[in-house]
Amino acid sequence: MLKIRLIPSLLLLNGRCVKGVQFDNFRDVGHPVTAARVYDAQGADELLFLDITASLENRATLYGLVARTAEECFMPLTVGGGVRTLADIRTLLQSGADKVAINTAAVERPEFVREAAEVFGRQCIVVSIDYRRVDGERHEVFIRRASQATGLDPLRWAQEAEAWGAGEILLTSIDREGIGQGYDLELTRSVAKAVRIPVIASGGVGSLQHLVDGVTLGGASAVSAASLFHFSDQSVIKAKAYMRNAGLDVRPG
Repeated sequence: MLKIRLIPSLLLLNGRCVKGVQFDNFRDVGHPVTAARVYDAQGADELLFLDITASLENRATLYGLVARTAEECFMPLTVGGGVRTLADIRTLLQSGADKVAINTAAVERPEFVREAAEVFGRQCIVVSIDYRRVDGERHEVFIRRASQATGLDPLRWAQEAEAWGAGEILLTSIDREGIGQGYDLELTRSVAKAVRIPVIASGGVGSLQHLVDGVTLGGASAVSAASLFHFSDQSVIKAKAYMRNAGLDVRPG
């Protein structure tokens, strides 16, 4: 049984770390290299590094900043944002990333996921799924920083992404992102049961208990958080201790 992973998330905008609410109203929260250094020292299992406007602006991720961030941390680094070609993935891996997160390009051309997995191995291909509730009932996948609806159901898309070759799913509730009311446990649980690959729960953490709930109630293999660490006195060290005391099998902090 794999250990449960705790993964801080860094959102990048114009070379700075930001945090928003429901993918909007972003606030500056520091420099990514400094944040990566802190999380690494505290024992984070991995780090999510997401360039949130790369796809919207049709540009590549800032490779130089990725390289400088990778130099400061020894934990695995997953980088996403503007990944559209095999060359993009190769450059990110050469810059120090261990995995790449693909969102918009995966939806627009699912074959890209298979091609990437065949060339680089599915273990480093993460399909990122951003979704929100629409019409008060159903869920729908959105791309380009939640600005474009796709008509896709996130559960079915997660299953398709796995079939195309994804090695992991990053599942983010747009509605809950930055709100602090906890993960969307119902959908997280449904996706985790429907796929055989790891699912990272993302969007909504406001307390340490929410991290535990993401695993025990949501069935996630890993839990991601940003606001919890940016805007409270909680740390990766405290979070891991809390998760361990709750009976979760986590790596030492």
